[in-house]
Amino acid sequence: MTPIDTKNGDTPSKPYMRRSSLVLAAAFIFITVAVLVGARYGLILAVGLGFGITLEGLGFGFSGPWRAMILRRDPSGILAQLLSIGLVAILALPLIEARSGELLGSQAPIGWAMVAGAFVFGVAMQVVLGCGSGTLVNAGSGNPIGLLSLPFFAIGSFSGAYHLTWWTGLGSFPILILTGWSGLILTLAMLATVAAVLYYFASPKHRRIPHRYLIAAVVIAGLALLNLIISGQPWGVVYGLGLWVAKVAVASGADLSESVFFAAPASLERLQESILTDYTSLTNIGIMLGAFLVGSWRIGGFDQKIPRLPLRAWAATAVTGFVMGYAARLAFGCNVGAFFSGISTGSLHGWAWFIAAFIGSHYGIKLRPLLGLESRS
Repeated sequence: MTPIDTKNGDTPSKPYMRRSSLVLAAAFIFITVAVLVGARYGLILAVGLGFGITLEGLGFGFSGPWRAMILRRDPSGILAQLLSIGLVAILALPLIEARSGELLGSQAPIGWAMVAGAFVFGVAMQVVLGCGSGTLVNAGSGNPIGLLSLPFFAIGSFSGAYHLTWWTGLGSFPILILTGWSGLILTLAMLATVAAVLYYFASPKHRRIPHRYLIAAVVIAGLALLNLIISGQPWGVVYGLGLWVAKVAVASGADLSESVFFAAPASLERLQESILTDYTSLTNIGIMLGAFLVGSWRIGGFDQKIPRLPLRAWAATAVTGFVMGYAARLAFGCNVGAFFSGISTGSLHGWAWFIAAFIGSHYGIKLRPLLGLESRS
């Protein structure tokens, strides 16, 4: 007789059929987007799908490794992040310089609002245990905290964009960029220096990077480069989430003309066109789909359960999601758009973001028990 899974009632053929259906569904979505709006957009969606599969499948993220370093002196995850950034920089910086009219870096000025936004983002991402990409992955994989914080993150991103010019008016330096071979060498030297400092302060039992992190670092770097080459812009998250809310607002009759951000020609164009022609939106959708596919691929499917948390914890999740989105917009990005893409494309604001957000993460970790999101023990 064929053995039956008494927990799920599945024969061995059912998981295979489910997985085959998932692959076909992913292929159908890619083909549909490619046919409707063009092959380039379909490819970007596929890149986003790759991000989601890698982040969820290999357990690779940003907020978790930062937490591991702070609590356990385990730098392995951050070292993998730095490795991935370095791999991207080796090709991205020369490419951007050679094709400056076609490829753009993630460039932003360092200012009061940017640094404060990064600090607050660092606090918030540790409260909900997810940065921008992490929130997308958590929501896509069915995590209740991620599902609740994502829409508030999007609303916060929209609100931060609407008020952005007021905040940037507080003052900032000109955009500072590392370019050419000297810029690449300096970027790699700075990455190596940070890695050495982390390694020095690491616990002796945490001085090796797990193989899955190394694999993820290489794959993420390859996908980030594909994102840059195909779309002409670096991997980002925050803009797409704010755009979704802006589209809903416009469809509801809201007038966004008073916002310099949304009145800009580029934003007006995206508001008028399909969301499937916005590269950042496509990668965001792909990340969620990729995380969903990984969760569904596993035998037994999703195992996410609604945690038993006090009401103040759920309220804190919603508020923190909004604050995180708002702060990310002021900081010109999250761990992806500012930290990862900023540093890998030579913008010094990425380094300022990293320092401010890492400091903020210390306070976010201390804040979680006070909000009822974990035990104080």
